[in-house]
Amino acid sequence: MKLLVCGGAGFIGSNFVRIRVRDHGDEVVVLDKLTYAGRRENLADVDHAFVQGAIEDAERVAEAIAGVDAVVNFAAETHVDRSIAEPDAFVATHAIGTYRLLEAAREAGVRYVQVSTDEVYGSIEEGSFTETSPLAPSSPYSATKAGADLLVWSYHHTFGLEAMICRGSNNYGPYQYPEKLIPLMILNALHGDPLPVYGDGMQVRNWIYVEDFARGIGHVLDHGTPGSVYNVGGPDECPNIEVVHRIIELTGAAPDLIEHVTDRPGHDRRYSLSSDKVRALGWEPRERFADGLAKTVEWYRANEDWWAPIRSGDYRAYYERQYGRALG
Repeated sequence: MKLLVCGGAGFIGSNFVRIRVRDHGDEVVVLDKLTYAGRRENLADVDHAFVQGAIEDAERVAEAIAGVDAVVNFAAETHVDRSIAEPDAFVATHAIGTYRLLEAAREAGVRYVQVSTDEVYGSIEEGSFTETSPLAPSSPYSATKAGADLLVWSYHHTFGLEAMICRGSNNYGPYQYPEKLIPLMILNALHGDPLPVYGDGMQVRNWIYVEDFARGIGHVLDHGTPGSVYNVGGPDECPNIEVVHRIIELTGAAPDLIEHVTDRPGHDRRYSLSSDKVRALGWEPRERFADGLAKTVEWYRANEDWWAPIRSGDYRAYYERQYGRALG
């Protein structure tokens, strides 16, 4: 196929592009605005066409979508902390941007996959969310992602667009920007910086290795039923504080680097997804969390040339605003 991958220079998108080109022989056009978390370096080893622009820009979208067979939309503002501080960009990208893509896909008559998140369901004390669970988002990030999902559903229902939605659990792995928990803790541990843990650290997440999620999205693209939602969750749950202790063991950092900080406003306590529906299509996660985390630590150890420019740039100012202290 020829695919338009929006947000393909970001963390999950670049891993998806790599898999589709390498394993499926697809031709890929990447449309990416190249914000702080979207980097051309993420695709340096992948043959692809590139269009720089925002999905809110109808002209750029029209240029990028010409001649493709399907659209996969990863383009998003992704960090909950940033959505609390500056929600405007989240509304623009998730609501207006998704609308522009849907209009273009409807006009072109192509298949469409929206990449979403487990956070649209809110928090769950026990059990797991299914695709029929009600949406109860609790942050500007998850609320705007839920709104985008509803737009996608409306375009299928009203206009017959061949659209599907993939909701993933917490991703980790190579190329993840270090504002997120796992790369943040890995790089701070390697540098001997404090490890800032929100609240008591007992927030439980369902972790999925990024390549497993990318394959799950591809499986839905290839085999999914239009008008359907598919949860793509990882095989293991783990409290954040336990993740941090595992990273300490893998990096050899000192346990006393852990520093409990004021919890995030409205912090969801637990996420968990049932993936029975996508498993019925033949998808299975390959990476258990312990093995995937070890691989991730080694990737960051071996790729200083990727993360060093980040830690020396605007990220330092963001980190100081967020945690009230400078990086060492």
